[in-house]
Amino acid sequence: MIKIQLFLFLFSVSVFGQRASRPNILFIMADDHTSNAIGAYGGRLASLNPTPMIDQIAKEGALLKNTFCNNAICSPSRATIITGQYSATNGVTALGGKLLEKNQHLPIALRNVGYETAVIGKWHLGTLPLAFDYFNVLSSQGHYFNPIFTEKGMPTKVFKHGKKSEKGTAQIHGHSTDIITDCGLNWLKKRDTTKPFFLKLHFKAPHGPFDYAPRYEDYLSDVVIPEPDNYRDRKNNGSIATRGFNDELINRIGTSVGSRNIYRNSLPLLKDKGRGLSEETLVTESYQRYLKKYLRCVKGVDDNIKRVVSYLKENGLYDNTVIMYTGDQGFYLGEHDFVDKRWGYEEGMRMPFIVRYPKTVSAGLKVDAITENVDFAPTILDFANAQIPKVMQGSSFKSILEYGKEPENWKTAAYYHYYLQLEHHLVPAHIGIRTKEYKLLMFYGTDRKSNTPTTPPGWELYDLKNDPTEDFNVYKDLKYAEVVKDLKIKLRALRAKYKEDGKEFAFNQVIEKYWDYTKQDYERAKEISATALVYMDSLKQSKLAKNRKRKKGSAKELDDKHN
Repeated sequence: MIKIQLFLFLFSVSVFGQRASRPNILFIMADDHTSNAIGAYGGRLASLNPTPMIDQIAKEGALLKNTFCNNAICSPSRATIITGQYSATNGVTALGGKLLEKNQHLPIALRNVGYETAVIGKWHLGTLPLAFDYFNVLSSQGHYFNPIFTEKGMPTKVFKHGKKSEKGTAQIHGHSTDIITDCGLNWLKKRDTTKPFFLKLHFKAPHGPFDYAPRYEDYLSDVVIPEPDNYRDRKNNGSIATRGFNDELINRIGTSVGSRNIYRNSLPLLKDKGRGLSEETLVTESYQRYLKKYLRCVKGVDDNIKRVVSYLKENGLYDNTVIMYTGDQGFYLGEHDFVDKRWGYEEGMRMPFIVRYPKTVSAGLKVDAITENVDFAPTILDFANAQIPKVMQGSSFKSILEYGKEPENWKTAAYYHYYLQLEHHLVPAHIGIRTKEYKLLMFYGTDRKSNTPTTPPGWELYDLKNDPTEDFNVYKDLKYAEVVKDLKIKLRALRAKYKEDGKEFAFNQVIEKYWDYTKQDYERAKEISATALVYMDSLKQSKLAKNRKRKKGSAKELDDKHN
């Protein structure tokens, strides 16, 4: 009897000790928030002081300088964070991918050790976040104003939003950034306080089209935003794969801020559509408008994070909560004259990541270890003193945050794969590897189910120590021949490790065909470059014809209604 009582006592002490060692975890993610737009990262926009609250969190915690996503687009990155798996394994390689409840590994593992879990804001993963104890998420991509939410346990209805109808449980009036914060604070107030909490607070902002709250209309209105040095001059960034043989594709590939891309650029955002302005003025004004709209959305996120921090402080939760801040990938703010993300260059692949937990993470710590979004879930589980599922491919970097040193066996490279070929922003499909010193990219130029390139395959190498802004592709430079050879070996090994090289992916035939990139391969790429120009122009004309037909159809429907 005494032995049984002793066992029960020791068991209860053990369980209580585990619960006491489990902090609350607040994971805040903004959509498309690049590190270049966070003051703490010291980029060209830091002097504008766009993120004082986020900067304060970084000052009180750790700032990671080499965090990367493996697929710079919303749904795949979110799926990787929830599953701890690369895109080829979790199956979400593009927008529209579905993540079933059984594969939502992170909240399941946290719930198993006593956490109360919630996700609020943008989800964007096809299915609902059913593995969470509570969710209140935007319908699909979500709207900036008067968004429609789907809340767990509430009956669904059909709501009218503009010209479209959407399904959800409620339409809330106001700006999405404010509303998501309100919902997060309401959940924190009503949660079960006997349990540690895990809250994923996901803002839609600053995703395009950058519809900021009206109160920010005057923010930065009288300020001239500094341009990146490679905005007007792309220098030697790119290759035959992204520029064409004689630069014939340079005004077709990659949406531009200025007027470089004749099909997709940001000039329509100008209020007067640019009529009567010189080319130089158009490029200037387009950049200023693009940046100011974006940064006004960022300001809204930062102000709302301050509301959450104030709540944590007022309720004695601030120092017992692991606070993590990130974006779902990087974002281009005119670098290389690009918009959006998708590209495997630094601005798209690099993610901000900041962690504050004063009990174990030193204030002001700067971490240059290579980390990936596939590592987020294992790290969160490690902080929660929870077992990391074997299905997760990432690794915890908690010890790096706590001791400031990389373990002996820590990764030396990040892997990248953008699967979509010329979709949305006319970016060719590509793979890559990023070490602390170099980045090697291969643009294979075909879609997920094809083995025939529609844009020319090509390789690019960047010496990040001497060229951190990736302005000079040195793949053909003979002094880097051994670097290329070594990186290709490592890239092949990562592709095998992450199950990316299987025969089920038709594009792998193209990757293998152009792997060595002989003179004959380059000659074939030149031929594809010429046909790519015709192909892309025909795509544009086909799209214009469809749009005209759609407009005529809409006009006919209106006439029929009136008649």
